Amino acid sequence: MLRWASIFFIVAILAAILGFGGFAAGLASIAKIIFYIFMVLFAISFITGMLKNK
Repeated sequence: MLRWASIFFIVAILAAILGFGGFAAGLASIAKIIFYIFMVLFAISFITGMLKNK
């Protein structure tokens, strides 16, 4: 998921450089959503991993 967020972010930066502001904003918001989902899943995985080791 982090890979997809990075890809969307890079494409958003390229679109912004080329002048496609609305398209870049949409891609950046998608990248942000994917990154937040990744962080939530990482936190859940980390917590369950810590509980299994006890």
